[in-house]
Amino acid sequence: MSFLDKLFKKKESVENKAKDAANKAENAAKDAAAKVDNAAKNVAAKVDSAVKGAAEDAKQTVAPGTVEKVIHEPKFADLGELLPGAPAGGKINLAIYWAAACGGCDVSVLDVNERILTIGDMANIVMWPVAADGKEKDIAAMEDGEITLTLISGAVRNSENEHMVRLLRQKSKILVAYGTCACLGGSPALANLVVEGKDEILNYVYTKTPTSADFQQTYHKDKPVIPQTSYQAPEGELTLPVLYDTVKTVDQVVDVDYYVPGCPPQQETISQMLKAVVDFVYAGVALPPKGTTIGITTKTMCDECPRKKSNARITEFLEPYQVNVKDGICLMDQGILCLGPSTIGGCGAKCTRVGQPCRGCYGPTADVQEQGASMFTAVASLLPILDDDPICDEEKIIKIVSEIRDPLGYFYAFTLGKSLIKKAVKETGGQ
Repeated sequence: MSFLDKLFKKKESVENKAKDAANKAENAAKDAAAKVDNAAKNVAAKVDSAVKGAAEDAKQTVAPGTVEKVIHEPKFADLGELLPGAPAGGKINLAIYWAAACGGCDVSVLDVNERILTIGDMANIVMWPVAADGKEKDIAAMEDGEITLTLISGAVRNSENEHMVRLLRQKSKILVAYGTCACLGGSPALANLVVEGKDEILNYVYTKTPTSADFQQTYHKDKPVIPQTSYQAPEGELTLPVLYDTVKTVDQVVDVDYYVPGCPPQQETISQMLKAVVDFVYAGVALPPKGTTIGITTKTMCDECPRKKSNARITEFLEPYQVNVKDGICLMDQGILCLGPSTIGGCGAKCTRVGQPCRGCYGPTADVQEQGASMFTAVASLLPILDDDPICDEEKIIKIVSEIRDPLGYFYAFTLGKSLIKKAVKETGGQ
């Protein structure tokens, strides 16, 4: 074989080896790419499966056309270290007073759980009738403004409530209307709908209720006995508070710095209030602007509720006990009257999550003055007046609406004290 033949064969051999090497490299690259692609597909499949699984877990059976929504939930405030010790300037004075209310707000302060220890480090409790032995005379003897913070729960129903609210306002730097009765009148304000006022209420309670009627018939048949507001005993005059005809909110009697709604305020709301106080006392952080409502969201309660809404037309109103409540479906869509559309968020929709309708205890949204009227509008928008049948059957609408057994009790259960209705009156003729 000649030199040239050998040379070209060597070159060919080198080229073949290079081609082999290139092919091997290309094949290896393809294999690697395929493996990466398969791995990526596997990861994507797992993620997709996880997302679908989570969606299935959260999925609820809803009517066609239901729009998915983002849930806006209240948050617990970050209170930092558990036991910061006393503030640098010494403990503040804290007062808690229970006016016309059931007492739920008064004890809800304990819902701070172990943070009650922080309150103990931070404050001297100078009045808290259910837990501490502070007296009215002790408060009266204090300097004006000597109490840093006062929480008042309950509406102003009688002369004692008014006296204590005015006294505590005078002695306090910061006064908080705590709970719905203090902020909006609450259930006690429904008494404003009694036409004859306190006299009718006292007469009913002490002469008409079965146990009282039996007592009066047995012992005071000729002249029923109604509690007196004053009695001159040998030891001196004994008095009872005078019941008022009109129940008022706290800010209808004195100036209020902050509002904390709820019946009672929920833990998330309380933590926001405590956070503001702790930051102010320990770190000098400015308090929110005066008049702020603490612990609420900017959305309605419906935006906190995980139930899916399809805006189904209401053909009948039902009480919860009449319905086998379906999980995940809006209660209004099931015919249960729920005030979520007209109520400010902040409670975390705790009632609706367990199948009970919202009764509106957190009050109206910032854009609504009249919660009851707002809810009337929401209900009217869901009555069966359809685009393909725009003629309203008046008798049918009346029948549906008449199923709401107690409209004022439903729509104004907590806010009558701040409503435009104010009070029932008796027409005596004339204009």
